[in-house]
Amino acid sequence: MRHYPRRSRTAWPGLLSLWTVLVPAAARAADPAPSPSPTPYEEHIQVITSKEPETIHNTPAAVTVITREDLARRGAYDLRSALRLVAGVDIAPGGDGGPASAVPEFRGLKEFDAFLLTVDGVPWGGAFNPALETLDMTDVDRIEVLRGAAPVTYGATSFVGVINVVRGAPGEGGETLRAVGGSYGSGAVVWRKALPSWAGLQSALDLDFGREGFSDDRSEVQRGHVSWRNSRVMGVGTIHFALDSTWQRQDPASPRPRVGETLSSQVLIDSNQNMKNAHIDEQRYTLQGGYERKALSGSWSTTLSITRSRQDVLRGFLTDVSTTSPNANGFREGIPVRDIYFDSHLALSPAPRVEVITGIDHLHGAGRARGGDFDYDVGLDGSGAPSGSDLSSAARVAVTDRREFSGLYSQVIWTPAERWRFEAGARLNRTAESRATDHLDYASAVRDRTRDSHDVMRGSGFAGFAWTAWRQEADDLQLYANYRNTYKPAAIDFGLDANPEILAPETSTGYEGGLRSVLARGRLALEINAFQIDLQNLVLSQDVGGLPTLVNAGAERFRGVELETVLKPHKLLEWRTTYSLHDARFRDFVTEFGGVPTQLAGNRLEMSARNMASTEFIVGRSQGWQGSVRGGWVGSRLLDKRNNAMTPDYYAWDAGIAYHLQSVEIRLDGRNLTDQRPPIAESELGDAQYYLLPARRIELSARWTLGPDSRH
Repeated sequence: MRHYPRRSRTAWPGLLSLWTVLVPAAARAADPAPSPSPTPYEEHIQVITSKEPETIHNTPAAVTVITREDLARRGAYDLRSALRLVAGVDIAPGGDGGPASAVPEFRGLKEFDAFLLTVDGVPWGGAFNPALETLDMTDVDRIEVLRGAAPVTYGATSFVGVINVVRGAPGEGGETLRAVGGSYGSGAVVWRKALPSWAGLQSALDLDFGREGFSDDRSEVQRGHVSWRNSRVMGVGTIHFALDSTWQRQDPASPRPRVGETLSSQVLIDSNQNMKNAHIDEQRYTLQGGYERKALSGSWSTTLSITRSRQDVLRGFLTDVSTTSPNANGFREGIPVRDIYFDSHLALSPAPRVEVITGIDHLHGAGRARGGDFDYDVGLDGSGAPSGSDLSSAARVAVTDRREFSGLYSQVIWTPAERWRFEAGARLNRTAESRATDHLDYASAVRDRTRDSHDVMRGSGFAGFAWTAWRQEADDLQLYANYRNTYKPAAIDFGLDANPEILAPETSTGYEGGLRSVLARGRLALEINAFQIDLQNLVLSQDVGGLPTLVNAGAERFRGVELETVLKPHKLLEWRTTYSLHDARFRDFVTEFGGVPTQLAGNRLEMSARNMASTEFIVGRSQGWQGSVRGGWVGSRLLDKRNNAMTPDYYAWDAGIAYHLQSVEIRLDGRNLTDQRPPIAESELGDAQYYLLPARRIELSARWTLGPDSRH
């Protein structure tokens, strides 16, 4: 049996020794480059809206790009830190996917599967759920965030937002090594090297290994990751391929149950009611390739990705906040999944000021779950937790699901004049799904088998415009608006209580308008937008017979206003702020509480904050000392659909200090410095149970470049 000291183990002695080695080496480094001139507004490139490079400033949609430099200055190696300064987005670390995962919120909707995660444009998680727990942030060039659906470029897999992680090109950069250690015995080593060119082949190798500990009892993540990426120019085109492999073991924490209107005081913070050997183990292997070349008046691009993954799960949840036996339910299962993604599209310019992007894509997903559940006893403080190996299953359950998502899409971008831009696109979607469940109860010998299938053919589309109303030198004012219509097949999480029947698809109709402006000779940039999204058949978790299950939830409406600003008054100072006002409400949803039908129209959706704000100050030079402070405010949230239970607002602060030389960076970062522990995500596996914001963490890291790095 493994033992988990909660706070005694630390990596500080080794890191301090590393400091004594690195600082003298840094002192001998070449003189630092001169400080850069004041940085005005920088135009960023994104591919999230059309699969082709486009500037943000002309896009008629709310898009934010977080660059490699932004990530480095924040010391951001996880998604929450990276997206902290994106308006309308909140990342809750952890969740049912384990401590390495997260539950993103877009525009007031906090659902694990409501958004699309892509890596280099390929859905990461395939046709099922975003695989956030295995997302690697080792060599990220930029992160593109689209608020709102992408009904043309990605169709039925995107719903309320898209996060596209773009990695650096294989031949760019030098050899880098990073070592980090911190709270709860956490530590990691990350190595990247651009390999020598051979026969025109540009390659890069990424390796990272580490352990992340948490304040929760018996909770940690152990991880290893290897990535080999390649590209080669062939004639008028470029071929690229990559191999990616992840091994990960998570020891999950327990969510904290709610009794009545408040979280139970009988279940202490950081206690763990899982079995002793609870785990979420995963292996994931991806082969990805593609070819890009000039074609006619534009370009042709093709991508193919094949992924195989397997999860082995053993975990449990409290079913009764008491000492009555049994008071918990656990399950074990194996979940192998296969994903295949194919996309081929042409980007042409058939006439001046006209660009046409047309293509076809297909996403295949096949997965199955095999396992069983069991009851057990555990102390409310986590004491007396049994070994899952000693507990026999009360039933044998098998769930098989297969999905085929196909799309034929076309998008037209027309700029009739320098200040006008129109975009319109349509997509024909076919989504086919088949599901089979097989449940054998050992006690009664009753066996229940079901089969269901859905085949849906329908369109989705986007239309928008952007108009530059005023321009003077580096400053301007732009207005934009758009309309989107899309749908998404209902989620399946491969839990042993998965719905035997396939739920109705979720549908979305959205309107958005906003303005962007660059002022003060490029030193101030701001964007403000307003939106309304009407949803039908949203899939939500609901208690049925004491167990959570997924149901279609009638009609909902999401409205809001979002603001982002960036101010660079001096070459040594940058100040960012965001604010979001969200109103997420049921419009028509009748459900039962205690057997009594209840209409929820007018109620706010649970866990949706009406107000959110964040700010960030960064001061210092690119060479030398640099400091940063980030703060986030999340308003009060309702914990239940009847709006009887509310949790108050909270503030969380991060800070970091770094010393940069030409080839060395040493930094100290603190996360959640005020040690706030509010509920931030609701479990869909345990009824009325909530994951808390992780406790305060301190990290000391050192990164040095062993050769020239062309990316900085």
